[in-house]
This record gives sequence, structure tokens and C-alpha cells, in this order.
Amino acid sequence: MKIAYTMTRGRGELDRLLADFAETLGARGVRTCGIVQINTDCGSGHRCDMDVQVLPDGPRIRISQYLGKESKGCRLDPASLETSVAEVGRRMEEDFDIFILNKFGKQESEGRGFRHLIGDALARGASVLVGTNPLNAEKFEDFTDGAATSIAPDLDALLRWYESPK
Repeated sequence: MKIAYTMTRGRGELDRLLADFAETLGARGVRTCGIVQINTDCGSGHRCDMDVQVLPDGPRIRISQYLGKESKGCRLDPASLETSVAEVGRRMEEDFDIFILNKFGKQESEGRGFRHLIGDALARGASVLVGTNPLNAEKFEDFTDGAATSIAPDLDALLRWYESPK
């Protein structure tokens, strides 16, 4: 079983890192599965729109919802997240080498979202890389029973981890 996670500090950095990682692997012929997040800037004073790209070449799905200009709450649209889970699940019927999840977040920490697909990917022998944040890192470590490796948030470090033997 080969499973790892990474975290960054700056807004949007993790999304760009994992998207670059998936793109680099795809260019090398690695069969990817999962999702990466693509943020679209909405201009000054507005929070970005959040979309996920289903790997390797699936649809882009908007997972954020507009709650108003002054809103501070979670903008995740749970129905759209479940749509992306279903789409990735369909993609998992084909062979893949690595499963990439943009974020082990609140939904996963509570047993929903992509949680079961992580287990399915590991059961199929794929490597798994998950992005997380300090709020959910401990819950991810609990979920993996300490089996996950922490990888520095650096493209070269992620590539070295992937290329290392299982």
C-alpha cells in the first residue's frame, strides 16, 4: 500500500501543485485518476469559483456555490461534490496507476465524499496522493491508521515519492 499526503500554506498553492503533479505524470504516460481543483478568479472583492477537473480527461465540475458577496461560510456545494465522486467512481472502472485527491476535507473526515474511493484505489494496488490542510491532517492520519507518508509540498518531492518502489 502506497499512500501519501501533502499540505501547503498559501491560498490556492495546493491546488496548483496537485494539478501540476497530475499534468507531469500524464505527460510521462502515467494513468491518473481522481480530481484536481482549478480555481477561477472572480475579480476584486469576490472569492474565486472552485471547479474540479476529473482526471485524466473528464469533465470540469463546479463545486462552489455563490452565497453572497459578504458570506464567510463554507461555499462547498455538497451535491456537486457527490456528482464529482460519482464521475470519478465511473472512471475507476478503467485501469489507473495513481489516484489523486485535491483535498481530504470535512466531507471525507466525516466518512463521506471521496473517502471510500481512496480505499477502492488502494485495494486495486494504485498509489494514492491526497492533499489536506492542518484542520483535517490528523483525521486523515487516523483514517489511514498512520500508514500515510507526509510529502513536502514540492513537485520534485512528489515525483520522487511516486517513482519510489511500493
